[in-house]
Amino acid sequence: MARKRHKPEEIVAKLRQVDVLTGQGKSIAEAVKTIAVTETTYFRWRAEYGGMKQDQVKRLKALELENTRLRRAVSDLTLDKLILTEAARGKLLSPARRRACVDKVRSELKISERRACAALGQHRSTQRKPARGRDDEAALTADIIELAKAYGRYGYRRVTALLRHAGWAVNAKRVQRIWRQEGLKVPQKQPKRGRLWLNDGSCVRLRAERPNQVWSYDFVEDRTHDGRKFRMLCLIDEFTHEALAIRVKRKLNSTDVLETLADVMILRGPPAYVRSDNGPEFIALVLREWIAAVGSQTAYIEPGSPWENGYCESFNSKLRDELLDGEIFFSLAEAQVLIEAWRRHYNGVRPHSSLGYRPPAPESFLPRSGGIVPWASAPAVEGARSPTPNMASEPAVH
Repeated sequence: MARKRHKPEEIVAKLRQVDVLTGQGKSIAEAVKTIAVTETTYFRWRAEYGGMKQDQVKRLKALELENTRLRRAVSDLTLDKLILTEAARGKLLSPARRRACVDKVRSELKISERRACAALGQHRSTQRKPARGRDDEAALTADIIELAKAYGRYGYRRVTALLRHAGWAVNAKRVQRIWRQEGLKVPQKQPKRGRLWLNDGSCVRLRAERPNQVWSYDFVEDRTHDGRKFRMLCLIDEFTHEALAIRVKRKLNSTDVLETLADVMILRGPPAYVRSDNGPEFIALVLREWIAAVGSQTAYIEPGSPWENGYCESFNSKLRDELLDGEIFFSLAEAQVLIEAWRRHYNGVRPHSSLGYRPPAPESFLPRSGGIVPWASAPAVEGARSPTPNMASEPAVH
């Protein structure tokens, strides 16, 4: 039979009983027998609880409970500190990273899953639920990698636009997650240059308000593999952001500029204004007289103010960043073919952030084919060409 464990209140009551009996003239041995304990136990109780009353015993019991609680709290805080020290550095933002951290802490400190999850803020159901990706995750990842290889200067937002045009129902957040997971990154661009503003603070004095109102052109230079220079005349429509023409030759003069304008004007008609810098090819008298004769006006920027031709400067930087800096041209003919192919891709496929991540002139929307102009709000056309032939042919809708 198990021995009974006396409570502090019972011990004090028995000690008071012995005191009463001894006060009546009984010996300690006789009085101790009445409380059914040995004399050794009695004297141990007397040394521990002698002279105490019931309320004092209750207070002592409460203090012991408080000390126990404080010791447990200190122990828990110490363990939490050890867990956080053992955990990975930085914020644990994703459930997958928390799951891996909980497993690491449990193996190192030999603690329970419940304790590790509580310290790291991971729900136990999330910890036990196995990570399961979507069924189309592999196909989407492959398409993203393929687009990143094809267009190395595109970020995840433009890649998202290309995926949507190809038929994927995917948002930018999911593409960004896969983008980071695969370690994709657009290399750092060249440092920005400071601007020189006019005294009146103006930048672009003439802004296009409709298609075919303001054209702008400028020269870009590059070299073939043998070191010889060639020049490119880039002509764009500032309202639609469409690259109207890129003329590539070893040397370009005012006559080449006139022929380029004539070829495009035959198809589209003359614009209201033609914007350019003050280069000798653009301010030639014969060119200015010809532009005035066809019903257009010249809009020269201030000398030393390239930002006033900002649309064309931006186009030139994209041309250099996305094509020229990543290609080796072994001949002028190869440069002409590749640059023209890039121009068609720029107009028909490449998403433009300023146009809501749509191309300025997709092939299915070309005005000469009777379709809707790209800058008007138009629904997507079924059967549009996929931007990359190696992408999944049947994307899953989720």
